[in-house]
Order: sequence, then C-alpha cells, then structure tokens
Amino acid sequence: MKITRKRLRPVVGAVAVAAAASLALAGCTTSTPSSEASSGGKTITIAQVNEVTSFNYNTPQGNLDINGMINYLTQPQFFTLDQKYNIVHNTDLGTYKKLSDDPLKVEYTLNKDDKWSDGTPMTADDLMLGWAISSCYYDSSKTDDDGNVTSGTQYFTNAGGCIFKTDLPKISNDNRTITFTYKQPYVDWELVNPIQLPAHVVASEIGVSTKDLTQAFLKTPAGDPDNPAPANATLNKAAKLVNTGFDTTSLPKDKKLLVSGGPLQVSAWTPKQSMTLVPNKYYKGKHAVKFGKLVIRFIGDANAQVTALQNGEVDAIQPQASADTLKALKAASGVKVQTGNQVAYDHLDLNFKSSVFSDPKVREAFLLTIPRDEILKSIVTPINPNAKVLDSQIFLPGQDGYDESVKQNGSSEFDKVDIDKAKQLLGGKTPTVKILYNTQNPNRVDAFQAIQASAAKAGFNVTDGGSPQWSSLLPGGDYDASIFGWVSPGAGNTMLPQLFQIGNGSNYNNFNVKEASDLAEQSQSTLDPKKLQDIKFQIDKLAFTNFYGLPLFQSPGLFATNSKLKGVEYFGGQTGIVWNAWDWSK
Repeated sequence: MKITRKRLRPVVGAVAVAAAASLALAGCTTSTPSSEASSGGKTITIAQVNEVTSFNYNTPQGNLDINGMINYLTQPQFFTLDQKYNIVHNTDLGTYKKLSDDPLKVEYTLNKDDKWSDGTPMTADDLMLGWAISSCYYDSSKTDDDGNVTSGTQYFTNAGGCIFKTDLPKISNDNRTITFTYKQPYVDWELVNPIQLPAHVVASEIGVSTKDLTQAFLKTPAGDPDNPAPANATLNKAAKLVNTGFDTTSLPKDKKLLVSGGPLQVSAWTPKQSMTLVPNKYYKGKHAVKFGKLVIRFIGDANAQVTALQNGEVDAIQPQASADTLKALKAASGVKVQTGNQVAYDHLDLNFKSSVFSDPKVREAFLLTIPRDEILKSIVTPINPNAKVLDSQIFLPGQDGYDESVKQNGSSEFDKVDIDKAKQLLGGKTPTVKILYNTQNPNRVDAFQAIQASAAKAGFNVTDGGSPQWSSLLPGGDYDASIFGWVSPGAGNTMLPQLFQIGNGSNYNNFNVKEASDLAEQSQSTLDPKKLQDIKFQIDKLAFTNFYGLPLFQSPGLFATNSKLKGVEYFGGQTGIVWNAWDWSK
C-alpha cells in the first residue's frame, strides 16, 4: 500500500497525509448552488478540507489526499478497493492476470475501445510510460547515507520509491498488451496500476512523437550505477515534466495537462474556492457516473462545512472529525451522518538530519515528554470513547499483528510522560526544537500546543514552525520535528519502504537506520505471510528503539450528506468519500 499525506496510498506506488490536513479556507462559497443542473444531468457538490496542488499525486510533493482523489476520478485504474479493502479488478479499463509465479510474469491488456478524454486511443505506449515512471529501470544513480544522489542519473521521482523491479516489458503487436517479467517476487503485484499519464501528452509536451517516446524507453539500456551512461535526453525531458510539470495552483492554460482517462475530467478551477469535474464522454463501463457535474468546494474549517451542508450549498461533506462537528451534524435536520475509523493515523516524527536530534538521548528525552494520552482525550475520545493511544508505526488497532507487535516493539516506554527521566537524559541541556505542522488544522494546533507545554517542563524550547503550506515544506527538512498524518489505501505493503527506506522520496524525516531500510526493501519480495509479518514486527521495533517518533492516534472519519444525495457509503481508505462516486445519484 502506498500512503498519502493526510491520507497514505498504492501507486504503483506510496504516501503522506495532508490528512485532514486542512489547506483550505474557512467559509468559502461558490456561485453555483448544489441544485443546479448541467446539460448532462444533476450537479453534485461536495466539500473537502484540502485544495488541489498537483495533477500528478504520485510524486513526493504531490502525494496529498485530495490530489489522490482527483487522480482516482480522472485517471485510468486497473483496480479499485471495496469497503473491506479487497482488490476488485476494473474491467472498464481492461484486464490483468498472472501468467507465472517463477519468474513472476503479469500481463495487462487494454480494452480495444479505451480512449482518453481528447479522443486519443489508449495503447501500450501509455502502459510503457506508466511502467517507466514507477520501475526506476533506467536510474543509474548512487546515493549517500542520506539518500542524496552522488553519481549517475535519477529520472522519475515517486512517492513510493522504486517498489518493484522487472525486465524491459514486452509489448504485443496490436499495441494493447504489455507483459512484465519481475526480477524477483513482488508481494503486491496485484496493486500495480501501470498507467498514470497519457503518453501522447507527455510526448507532445517535450516535443517528440509518442512513437519516439516509446522507442526511447525500449532502446535505452537499464541503468548501471557502477558504470553510469550519460542521461538520455528524451527520458530526461519526460522525467522533468512528470516530476514537476503537473504541479499547479490554478487551472493550467495548457489544457493537454488535463486530459483524463477516468470517469470524470477537470473542467474548471476557482483557486481557493472550488474545482469542477464533468463526465469524460469517452469513458465506458460500470464506473461511468450518473450525474452531470461534480463540484468540489475547498472548505478547511469543519464548522463552515457543516454550515454549507445545512444551507444547501453542498450535498456532502467530509470534515475533520470532532465532537462539536458530530454534535452539530446530528442536530441538523435531513442530514445522514456516517462515522468510522480511517486507515490513517496522526504522528510526531523526528528529523534525523536535525542537529538537535543527532544524539539518540535527546530523541528519547523528547519522546518521553509527548503527552499522547492528553492529545487523544482532547481530539479523539469525544468522538470515539473507546479510542486508545496508537502504539505501532505499522499496524492499526484491529489489524492482524497489532497486539503482538505492541507487546514487543518497545512502545510501552512511552506509555506515560516521564519528565524526570527526560531531564536525566538531557543532563542540563536545553535544546531548541522547531516543529512543522498545519496551522489551519485545529487538531494539529492542539497537538502542537500540548507538546510544546509538556516538553518545556523537561527543558526543551519548542518553537512554532507551523505553516498553512506545511505539505510543501515537509520534503525540505527545515525543521526538527513534524506533526502530520498518513492515510493508507487499506491494502498492500508499499508503505514500508515509503516510510523506512533510506533515500525514499516519502521518507520525509530522513530515518536512516540501515537494518530497517534493508528489511523494508526485503518486504516487497517476501511472499510468505508469516515471514512478512515478522519483518513488520522487526521494523516496528527498530522504529521505537531508534526513536523514530511517536504515533499518536488512529484518525476518526466522518461523512455527512443531505437527503437529496443517494449512494454515498462510508469508506476509511485513501480515496475517502469519492471512493464510489459512480454509485451516486441525486
């Protein structure tokens, strides 16, 4: 599974959580009422906490929950997940199947009538591009212990890192089928979605033909870090475009960047207010939507979301869950409320590149001051009285392995705040710790203030590094600790290298324990469930014994809809409320 900033995820990829990461405005309104009809049917309007930052959510900087939702609605998907996080093959796009186990060989075939939203047929060229982006096949880079490239070339950057390795794929004569032969077993082969962006658009943007782009992929040899070749010019241009060219804060003037292969396509964007999506007329199948327009309002403030729902400005909301929000929704007339746990969690991470935390004693001392129980009681308990402090960096309560891992991972050392021991470890030092968090997320503000006050008792000077732009600052590392959330798709194991592998683009806190990194990489080719579980136990323990940071709590989820909108069902995974948008009607 690939994780996403609040919210975590599979890509073919990873993850961070801008989860309930409110990047939005409080109380924005749009000029389009939720009852408006479009030429193709009803308009449905929903509210989301965060605003879109990229049309490529698979990069480290684009790996936000809202970007993942837009990707899910607008880009081709070979699979979806049901409410229990089971993998469901999506035959709207095509089929895929395992041809052999040793070597692992998987074949993907597009339906012959598949088209992008501009009418261009989907072909194996698109599958080849998706594979190139995710496989890191051409990389010849070497990195230092901190993950910095010291020689060779690194082309595409992925939130999930290089999670699988194959030989050069084989393309069928009719250019609709691609076959991967893996160099080693891959536990999550069924979660690989080898199509992300339209190859004809990427080719056009860098000034080559689609055929020339595919030929560059087919003829460029695999990267050799010990004998790196000069960078291939075509691949280099394609990688630069894919890595950053889809990042934006407003509707791109170049409409080719909006070409869709999913059931919806983006048609309008009013920055700081809303984004509008309309049906992709070329999309065929059971996931074709039944409405004429979807408007996503960006409303960061939970109270403003509730007000918008009560006033009929929106049909559905997915606010940051809190006791006050839940109470207000239950008191509202004609509102259906759905709650449940998310496959997501909030956490405090320590930056291993920070000079103040280079000493493990200082890391341990700081973690001993974190008032996790106080944070839980102020944020989660009012919504879920049965909630408990989260004691694993890998498992969530109720998941197979959680209780067993907690017994052995060393989390019990941090069950209670221990100011006296923290002072002993500091030995009179008064370190300054700058914490990055989202200042527009009340839960993160509360957590920061509780940590600041508690740590001060041991001698720490905790300074405010919070920012509304926290997600863009996260990869930069100009902080000593961070508070944010991860949300998972609910399936797979890609999160392990994403979080713990040295040099991985989503390893934002630069955790650099080689044993954990090696185990995380090993996990991707471990097919035996018992051995894979043991790897997870080992990594979980290494995270606590090396003072990675502390998990805080599993995130509660909350959906609310008016009486006009039908078909919305609760889902705690990464795609949130839009997970079954094709079932909605109004």
